[in-house]
Amino acid sequence: MSAEEQKEEKESLIEKIVQSQIWKSMMRHGFPNTRRNRVLAVSSNVFLHLHPITIRKSGVRLSYTWGMGGITFYFFMIEVITGILLMFYYRPTAAAAYNDILALREHVTLGIFREMHRWGAHAMVLAVWLHMLRVFLTGAYKPPREFNWAIGVILLTLTLFLSFTGYLLPWDQLAIWAVSVGTNMAGAAPFIGAEGPGSSFLKIGDIHLIHSGSDMRFALLGGRFVGEATLLRFYVLHCVAVPFIAVLLMSVHFWRVRKDGGISSPVN
Repeated sequence: MSAEEQKEEKESLIEKIVQSQIWKSMMRHGFPNTRRNRVLAVSSNVFLHLHPITIRKSGVRLSYTWGMGGITFYFFMIEVITGILLMFYYRPTAAAAYNDILALREHVTLGIFREMHRWGAHAMVLAVWLHMLRVFLTGAYKPPREFNWAIGVILLTLTLFLSFTGYLLPWDQLAIWAVSVGTNMAGAAPFIGAEGPGSSFLKIGDIHLIHSGSDMRFALLGGRFVGEATLLRFYVLHCVAVPFIAVLLMSVHFWRVRKDGGISSPVN
């Protein structure tokens, strides 16, 4: 069969696929082999529409972007996948947590996922910092992108909080005392910590609204010291609450990149 005949056969096959009812029910546009169809493919896809249809070539140079935004998202996906697998084996109780961590390392098949999760978390924190540094150095936070910069700062904070809540889950001495120090710092936060400045002003009559049993430290610990309630609370925050908020904000973050004209570039 000649090259011309192979080309015609390929085009005929593509045409049959595009004209099929299955394709039309899912895609609602032609095969993305033209600019118009590529635009339709991006704008009509629930996942791809978050990204800009066209971007400047100068805005995707590795020397300019460092690729840190995409790398951060890649590490986040690693954390999600390995985290779900770890949830099948980990029990957030004081009696079982430490032994489950040991079992994941020594007995569970593919226990390497625990190490992938741990090192992936460190790598994600580093990638987020480098991404923020790149955005700052290139001035990509300036109008009209200032709102997305604020979203990015919140995502950075959530990334650090994910790392902090996950630190307690091994339930060893290092984790317990590290969280004790971290939550003590929360107790000294302005207005929301019992030992922080401004807490004495938040009162109704003679009743203080912020005290050692109602401040941020108590809310994080689920009590007055690190215990089983703290472990359960950190587990729920680490596995459900914070990732859910992060996914929502990442969707907004990607969407705003599109609405702001795509990835920033040196010619902006």
